[in-house]
Amino acid sequence: MAEVEVGKVTHFFNKANVAGIKLSGQLSVGDTIHILGHTTDLTETVDSMQVEHESVQTAGAEAEVGLKVDEHVREHDTVYLVK
Repeated sequence: MAEVEVGKVTHFFNKANVAGIKLSGQLSVGDTIHILGHTTDLTETVDSMQVEHESVQTAGAEAEVGLKVDEHVREHDTVYLVK
């Protein structure tokens, strides 16, 4: 499957298992993402996404979003959209 870079992890909130991501492309609820870094390799579906604590269905480039993730991710990990 082809992958397109859509952002970078800017922060990880450990207690809530939420990744803060600065987008460089469009991302929507239901999309499959692949988060890849030096010690991270995680593929999952976007179940919910928030911008400024408000749920959104889609966010575009330059948006900063929060995504619930299943595993620990790290700052500077790259987020890819799986097509």
